[in-house]
Amino acid sequence: MCLLNTKTLRVQEFFTYIPCYAILSHTWEGAEEVTFQDIQNITTLADTCDGRQLTFDDIRAHLPPVQLKKGYTKVVQACVCAWSSTFEWIWIDSCCINKESSAELSEAINSMYQYYENTIVCYVYLFDVSAKYHPKNPESDFKDSKWFTRGWTLQELLAPEFIVFFDKDWTKIGTRWSLRDLISLVNTIPINLLEGRPIDKCSVAQKMLWAVYRQTTRPEDKAYCLMGIFGVSMSPILGKGATASHGKL
Repeated sequence: MCLLNTKTLRVQEFFTYIPCYAILSHTWEGAEEVTFQDIQNITTLADTCDGRQLTFDDIRAHLPPVQLKKGYTKVVQACVCAWSSTFEWIWIDSCCINKESSAELSEAINSMYQYYENTIVCYVYLFDVSAKYHPKNPESDFKDSKWFTRGWTLQELLAPEFIVFFDKDWTKIGTRWSLRDLISLVNTIPINLLEGRPIDKCSVAQKMLWAVYRQTTRPEDKAYCLMGIFGVSMSPILGKGATASHGKL
């Protein structure tokens, strides 16, 4: 498992011992997402920062404009949140999976539910939500977020023990626990599951109901994103428009 250091933004691979880590759940924004290869472009940047945490300004000064992606802001903010809670490591799907390796991508797809299940805290970033109104206020755009419509984010809602939601400006707007009644209405997911009841007690029909209105970029991903929820694994067929460039668009 590859993890991103929240201070240096360097990726490190772990095999037998996995340290405590935070994890990011988000919807992808196409070519603006920071990839595994992009992160390699700033691997030496931490050496110039005198041991302090890297900032977006550091990255902007280091990279040529053509390589500066909007996604760096999201990565940095997620690392700031994690570092402020004393997490040295974070997992972010866009840049912690080398998608040029079919073996690594296949392993990540089969293990992703466990990645979210084993995290200490999951940060959910909602780029299309404002903290102007409390999520339970009828004027809030929380319930209309794209995050609630994507196939891959279903397991990211169910697997972690603790979830914190952030708005587009990285303002905390609630937790899965504090918003469980509203989330239940939006997703047709029983409240007791949002309180931690194991999903293996639910029927196949129930699980399919949660996913029926969720969308994925590629038709095949409708199956792959549910593997962890159903407790199955398979070898994804890569390179045929299925998950060759896996993304939650």
